[in-house]
Amino acid sequence: MKITRKHLDEAVSERILTPEQADRLYDFLGHQPGAGPTFNFTNVLYYLGGLIAIGAMTLFMNLGWETFGGWGIFFISLLYAGVGLLLTGRFRSMDLSIPAGICAAFVVALTPLAIYGLQLALGVWPDDSVYRDYHRYIRWHWLYMEMGTLAVGVVLAWIYRYPFMIMPIAVTLWYLSMDVAAMLMTGYYDFQFRALFSMYFGLLMTLTAFWVDVRSRSTMDYAFWLYVFGVLTFWVGMTAQDSSSELSRFVYLCVNLLMIGIGVVIVRRVFVVFGALGVCFYLGHLAWQVFEDSWFFPMALTAIGLLIIYLGVLWQKHEKTLSSKARGLLPSGLRELLAARPD
Repeated sequence: MKITRKHLDEAVSERILTPEQADRLYDFLGHQPGAGPTFNFTNVLYYLGGLIAIGAMTLFMNLGWETFGGWGIFFISLLYAGVGLLLTGRFRSMDLSIPAGICAAFVVALTPLAIYGLQLALGVWPDDSVYRDYHRYIRWHWLYMEMGTLAVGVVLAWIYRYPFMIMPIAVTLWYLSMDVAAMLMTGYYDFQFRALFSMYFGLLMTLTAFWVDVRSRSTMDYAFWLYVFGVLTFWVGMTAQDSSSELSRFVYLCVNLLMIGIGVVIVRRVFVVFGALGVCFYLGHLAWQVFEDSWFFPMALTAIGLLIIYLGVLWQKHEKTLSSKARGLLPSGLRELLAARPD
């Protein structure tokens, strides 16, 4: 149930709450762990400005910075990081958690640029690639930048504990999964190995996100970005596998259906989105290859769709009873996690 300020104002107009009670309740709900940032103009400005600043020092970095040389890039990065930390502390003292978290994430995002500049200055940069290639190509020597970013990110996340700080950490883990696979290939390209490595690395990220989710169930949502990039890495790696038989493709369908079920149970939409995409891919394969000339397939698929809708009606009718029985079989930590998640 999503309660907005408008609902509380309507409760005041109906004399269910007094204006003072509505204000206190709104402030209380806004500080709950599952509340998260609301979609309003202030927060849009916060995230727009923060993402522009982060993008300027990462994705949109141009060759002009190379003229500063290694030491110039390193010290300018440190200067920017110092400004970011000062702003983080300033916003934190003002109890503005969203801009504080964005500024702290900006500092983490600066780390690979600083490490690149330091390697360049010390003469240990291995080839003629430049920093902007870090976000475009898969290469083994990005590992130093990624490991350093993870170290800085974990330390700052431990100090400041803002959920948005996990975003650059999750992105770095995604990059790391691709670059470690490239390093293990030792000079030759094997698409299937990279896809398999990505799938298992994504599964590990997703399980880590679940562990973080359980541990932080009574605080803030620190697992969101880990889920996003963990599921992304796993699903892309799984989808890229060479499915040479209908059995393996059917297993792919079952895994995607399982992802949808997991997403519904733990209230994580990213599982549902990618699972639904996988189901659509499988149905497309059936329609365009297996049953290409069959007039019966669209009719059967329509019947299946209507049956699923009917099952949804039955589920809604008995949801409370079935959910209560199902949750009673789960470990206590998982029950507390589900109880903390909004329906």
